[in-house]
Amino acid sequence: MTDKAVADFPPVDFWRSLRYYNLYRLTLASLFVFLAGAFGSLLSLDAYHLVLFFGSSVVYLAVVVVSFIPLRLRWPRFTWQLTVQIGGDIVGLTVLSYASGGIKSNVGLLLLVSLAAAGLISRGKITLFFAALASIAALLEHAYAVLHDDADVALYVQVGLLCMSYFAVAWLAHTLAKYAVDSQQLAQRRGRDLVSLSEANRLVMRDMQDGVLVVDGEGMIMQMNARAERLLRKSIGPESPLSETFPILFGQYALWKQAGSASRDTLPLDVGLQARLRFVPIERDAAHGVVIFLEDMQRVRAEAQQIKLAALGRLTANIAHEVRNPLSAISYAAELLQEEPGDAKHQRLLQIVLDNTQRINQIVQDVMQLNRRDRVQSEVFELDVMLRTFVEEFDSAERFEPGVMVLAGMPGVEISFDRGHLRQVLWNLCRNALRYGRKLPGSLVLTTSAEDGRVMLAVQDDGPGISAEHQSKLFEPFFTTAPDGTGLGLYIAKELCEANGAQLEYHAGEGQAGACFRITFGELHRDGGGHGHGG
Repeated sequence: MTDKAVADFPPVDFWRSLRYYNLYRLTLASLFVFLAGAFGSLLSLDAYHLVLFFGSSVVYLAVVVVSFIPLRLRWPRFTWQLTVQIGGDIVGLTVLSYASGGIKSNVGLLLLVSLAAAGLISRGKITLFFAALASIAALLEHAYAVLHDDADVALYVQVGLLCMSYFAVAWLAHTLAKYAVDSQQLAQRRGRDLVSLSEANRLVMRDMQDGVLVVDGEGMIMQMNARAERLLRKSIGPESPLSETFPILFGQYALWKQAGSASRDTLPLDVGLQARLRFVPIERDAAHGVVIFLEDMQRVRAEAQQIKLAALGRLTANIAHEVRNPLSAISYAAELLQEEPGDAKHQRLLQIVLDNTQRINQIVQDVMQLNRRDRVQSEVFELDVMLRTFVEEFDSAERFEPGVMVLAGMPGVEISFDRGHLRQVLWNLCRNALRYGRKLPGSLVLTTSAEDGRVMLAVQDDGPGISAEHQSKLFEPFFTTAPDGTGLGLYIAKELCEANGAQLEYHAGEGQAGACFRITFGELHRDGGGHGHGG
């Protein structure tokens, strides 16, 4: 720190150091007054100027006491006060040295303390200026003693050595003070860096999408972010043993520590979730600890679905532009040709064209439905109430006898889903069920149930079911066994369910004839008991 910086903006510890130095001066001045008054003759002070020694001590003590007033007011500025105090020491101790016998009294050595204090307090090169003043004062004092008191000229050598000591101590104090300042500033920078890194680490750990556990070399969990707590369904305190808290994870950690790799890449979690494991050693040595990353595979699949949605969005836009416009022109032309007179063969060919244009248009409409997947408007509603309304609408639209579709299961169950999406999924599943069912009372059953805290809706028909060779292809796009089907109904239904956080699966018969498609929703919300009822 420069002298100008100290003068303009002195730190608090500078003033504190100056106060301690002033207390030392007060003690020293009081000691001089006491020695001169009580033991002056015993100390041989009367051999030179006892009165001068005593008077100088009293004046020095008074100056020191008065200096506490501006020090407390912190006015004038720090550099001026330090200069006045060191200058007072140089004048006072030089006079006391002369009064007590000059260089032989060794009082001048006390200036070494003052110069060292000045170097440590000011931490600037002004200390060398004080050393120069002390040297000049020592030389003038001895010259005066030689001229007026017949002092020994040969003692100039000792005076010169004392002056060299002044500069040596001043430079050493300045160097040590500079080193102390550099060390202090480095420590402060390191402290600020550590605070910044700690805050950055906290923010990264808090906002990171992956779960993170920091484990030391002894298997104790030192840190764990909120995402890991949600994935592992457990919150822990600091320095918890990994072996007792998460035994399965500890087993994979132990295998990795021994062999350098875990026995499996993924770790099964609750409610059917999985997390991908990754171990990163600290300081390239597992003995110092490891950072365990838990990557939520459901989030990875969701990101993959978003990429697929973006591609499907571009695809459907191109289909709408490139296919539907010429298709409409073909259909319109075929209808105009049908209005003209012609033989039966000609009319049959035109009807084939119209039927196929309508089929292609239906395929385009189905594909366009995929673009709705990323526009989910979820809401919480009672599944039972929504199903009753759906059954009434479906009965009216399909015009079959009442009682063919039956509702059973748990009323008062709430789910979170997009109503339009759920209606579209049910319409597709129920149409397929009626297509292959016998259309008798009870041929189509919608059953709500709950298992492991999750709500399920099963759509069961009494048809022939689906063969084993076709079950693996059910949800593939454009796969169909119907001659007039598009092969996109089940695929779209599954995509819409996944967009709403649900799962659509096929279950073969479940102990009875026919096909069963089951939708598994989120967590269970229930108001009352269950009973069956017909629709």
